[in-house]
Amino acid sequence: MERETTPHGLYADPQTAGALKKESLGFLSLDLGQRRLCDLEMLLDGAFAPLDGFMNRAASESVLETLRLPGGEVFAMPVCLDVSPDFARARKPGDRVALQDQEGFLLAVLTVEDVWKPDRKSEALALFGTDDPAAHAGVRHYLENTRPFSLGGKVIGLARPEHYAFSEFRRGPWGTRQWLAKNGWRETAALVTGHILHREHREAAMEAVREAGAHLLIQATVGCRELGREDVYTRVGCLKALLPRFPAHLAGLGLMPLDLRQAGPREAVFHARVMKNHGCTHFLVSEDCMDPNARSDAPLFYPEGSALGLVRKYAGELGIVPVALPKTAWAPGLAHYVNVKEAPASLALQSLSRAELDRRLARGLALPDWFAYPEVEEELRRACPPRHRQGFTVFLTGLSGAGKSTIAKVLYSRFREMGGRPVTLLDGDIVRKNLSSELSFSLEHRNLHIIRIGFVACEITKNGGIAICAPIAPFESSRRHNRELISRHGGYVEVYVSTPLDVCEGRDRKGMYAKCRAGLLKGFTGVDSPYEAPEAPELVLDTSDMSPEEAAQRILLYLAEEGYMM
Repeated sequence: MERETTPHGLYADPQTAGALKKESLGFLSLDLGQRRLCDLEMLLDGAFAPLDGFMNRAASESVLETLRLPGGEVFAMPVCLDVSPDFARARKPGDRVALQDQEGFLLAVLTVEDVWKPDRKSEALALFGTDDPAAHAGVRHYLENTRPFSLGGKVIGLARPEHYAFSEFRRGPWGTRQWLAKNGWRETAALVTGHILHREHREAAMEAVREAGAHLLIQATVGCRELGREDVYTRVGCLKALLPRFPAHLAGLGLMPLDLRQAGPREAVFHARVMKNHGCTHFLVSEDCMDPNARSDAPLFYPEGSALGLVRKYAGELGIVPVALPKTAWAPGLAHYVNVKEAPASLALQSLSRAELDRRLARGLALPDWFAYPEVEEELRRACPPRHRQGFTVFLTGLSGAGKSTIAKVLYSRFREMGGRPVTLLDGDIVRKNLSSELSFSLEHRNLHIIRIGFVACEITKNGGIAICAPIAPFESSRRHNRELISRHGGYVEVYVSTPLDVCEGRDRKGMYAKCRAGLLKGFTGVDSPYEAPEAPELVLDTSDMSPEEAAQRILLYLAEEGYMM
């Protein structure tokens, strides 16, 4: 039976909340990361009804195997709280845990029902249809960012997470139902999106809601994963600018802190459940719904139409009507958009790929009138200026002695001579002394050290500066983390200084290789600790027969060719 979403969701009444806050002083606390905060907020607001907390083992395994909760209700995605081994070992059923945000503010109390260690590879296979991180971006993100243990149990909310941006659109399930009723929207079709929408998407949505005879609620996700380069402020600004392009009183905008998984058909069923809880009667499903290769030039990972097929299978039980969101393209001969599947083969069609859109924005080139509305383009260009006006990061990686630091110093001098943008040099050894002095050289701490460098470089980049980073950075996962983080705010150029080990060891300016060979040093990269070569660096430089000045010049030439320098 469907559970009615209430104004309180899973939040305690004031008297209970006050008592629990006092009791919580004796509870072990857990600071939640951004993804877990998103799940908690959705739980507490009732968006994940009928869940009353993070799933226990039986519920999680049932959902993975059958797309149903143990009671039989359709639910397609597990919602569990992943924790570290140390935290898991200290917990047992019946314990209560204070759930806090990243600033230590108490949000909820969880009563532990289960603590277990799942097989994350098996989970990935069930969720995404593959356990290969190289084949699926969602799998890679899941395996790299999910901690080993899971903890399940009921939650009681004590305080709502604070949001200061776009609060008028953050209605939650109860507020959305009230808003729909106030506006007289009996039939409402939900479009869940993690992207900016342009004219082609507007035309596709209009065709779909006409078929459904419904109003349109664009429900934008503002969780922790961005599927495009644009940040939340840019995306919401563009969506707000698009709204007046719909017929009056036909379309509305809502925001929800939903973390996107890119799990294709399974996630489409999950979103249908969430939007039913928000009061929507229809759910728009695109051909590439939650596909990891959506809006790219790569082939779709999931079969075209499979998401719509799976939603239709469970639509009756969910109580929501799936509607196909067509793919549209511009027909110059007709001067309007057409449904690609219905267009005659002889009709010439035009579209703009995501890669071409990014190229035009980066180069400051005009967008076609038929692709973007002027007001949306204005918002987009404000956040995505041409490359020569952006900040950027040059990230040099390679073995100790490869020449990274010297190249970085030459680059720093060249940029300072040019002027125009502030420049910061983040050498690995210097940053370790000043930012990571308490860290060891364990795998976990080496990754953390690189992520800290990435955080600083991101702040420099987003504020229009140039960051030059020169750590060893031996692991692809932490380098990829930095690329994904920084690329959302400016340029990112990875330079693999591929100087061979024997050359690096022959230089041995710091005597580190000698200490390692003598048994005085353990875990040294390249000798008894691995170095993972970058998968797709922008530049590869071998300094065996190349001076630091020549290497720096090659980097400068690349930056000029790519438009970062005028």
